[in-house]
Amino acid sequence: MKILVTDPIAEAGLDYLREAGHTVETAYDVEGDALLEAVADANALVVRSGTDVTEAVFEAAPDLEIVGRAGIGVDNIDIDAATDHGVIVANAPQGNVRAAAEHSVAMAFATARSIPQAHQRLRAGEWAKGEFLGTELTGKTLGIVGFGRVGQEVGKRLSNLGMDLVTYDPYISEERADQFGAELVESLEACLSRADFITVHTPLTDETENMIGEAELAELEGGYVVNCARGGIVDEPALAEAVEDGVLEGAAVDVFAEEPVDLDNPLLDVEDVIVTPHLGASTEAAQENVATSITDQILAAFAGEPVVNALNAPSVDESVFRRIRPYLDLAETAGTVAVQLFDGRVSEVEVVYAGEIADEEVDLVTASALQGVFEPLVGSVNPVNAPTIAENRGVDVTESKTRQSEDFRSLVTVRVTDGDDAIAVSGTEFAGGEARIVRIDGYRVDAVPSGHMLVARNEDVPGVIGFIGTVLGESDVNIAGMFNGRGTIGGEALTVYNLDDPVPESVLERLQADERIIKTTYISLNGT
Repeated sequence: MKILVTDPIAEAGLDYLREAGHTVETAYDVEGDALLEAVADANALVVRSGTDVTEAVFEAAPDLEIVGRAGIGVDNIDIDAATDHGVIVANAPQGNVRAAAEHSVAMAFATARSIPQAHQRLRAGEWAKGEFLGTELTGKTLGIVGFGRVGQEVGKRLSNLGMDLVTYDPYISEERADQFGAELVESLEACLSRADFITVHTPLTDETENMIGEAELAELEGGYVVNCARGGIVDEPALAEAVEDGVLEGAAVDVFAEEPVDLDNPLLDVEDVIVTPHLGASTEAAQENVATSITDQILAAFAGEPVVNALNAPSVDESVFRRIRPYLDLAETAGTVAVQLFDGRVSEVEVVYAGEIADEEVDLVTASALQGVFEPLVGSVNPVNAPTIAENRGVDVTESKTRQSEDFRSLVTVRVTDGDDAIAVSGTEFAGGEARIVRIDGYRVDAVPSGHMLVARNEDVPGVIGFIGTVLGESDVNIAGMFNGRGTIGGEALTVYNLDDPVPESVLERLQADERIIKTTYISLNGT
């Protein structure tokens, strides 16, 4: 097999592939037609962040089986195109955790003690001892935004150095935070207002882009920001202004919204902002770890074995996959609907199988349900890595099966809970392969799980459905279907509206202002 490597990785990884009997070809800095020519006969492609793996790459490489990213981020890889061409995309998310955590710790000390600034002044011949009055980390509070693997490692190190920990992460359980001596708080604002320092460790998603802006930085008044996660999570102009104006004492930034960073970036002009060129994973050990990790996965793909960190590939027997395939999307959708309707912090996900589906191997179906639950915030989730995400966040996952299904041949139910409150969403497949959501929180419905949906809970009194329809119509939101369920006459009702259009926030606010309406939730499915 031929493996093409287009970005430098540790030699240990290349040697590993050669020792396994494969041909390794390196072609660094190729792009455009040169890249398409080089990959034409490759069976595997190994990249870092320097190579854009576009649909054109997959079209040019008919024998390509796997693209391995020697690192975490896969923004430079068109995963949808890879899936369409039957190519596995895998990354190495654990190899540089320690390196990233240590760089965050180093940056925290550097900004607290103005080490680069003092170094620069001394090299320029100035003995500016009296101009640098530092801050000790001992006894201070560290706010950790995102408590995954890197956040946990940073917390462990700095708590051992005498810092108190608070963390904000909607997908971490209190029990998991407690294991690291961290207090889990309910909001980003609460985390920032409690902290003297914050470190950022979330992925860059639609939800986290510019998550920390002017208002959030004001909550951290007098504190320090450290971002070694992803550029774009912290609003760069707002951060520069906050440090320049003295709202913050300092900041340390290793990542930028655009890389290589534009020399006009305002962060480069503020003396008390320390910057490094995305060095978080730049250690010898980390580079060797990610190289050997990705080569392990390439060899597994060549052998037809499960690829541990695959981002787009199911790993079950083909005959089983054919039988469970209809329930993968159904379980994912049920998880997405359930988590968006749920107001609490998810600590447990239960997937219940009833009827014929209970006789099948359902691990992949459960993983698809977890994908639906975690994808809104975590990003880059699929049925392969979703169970690991749940484990890393301390979310308990349970399965239960029963051959009894009172109304349906097969029924899949996804239930999310915080230990006190819970919500369950059930779905089934009708004859002809039509998927339906048939129960939401105990209410019987018959909703098409696709496109734009509005879920309304309201008092079961005359005129409410008409009012909702009128408000949607006046806002040019067309109703494609409506499915109503209720518990008792005059009690509460739940209605699912399938819509042709998204629902603006102003429409939700208008609906919610009506005293007869208990709650409305807009849900977008299938990437719409």
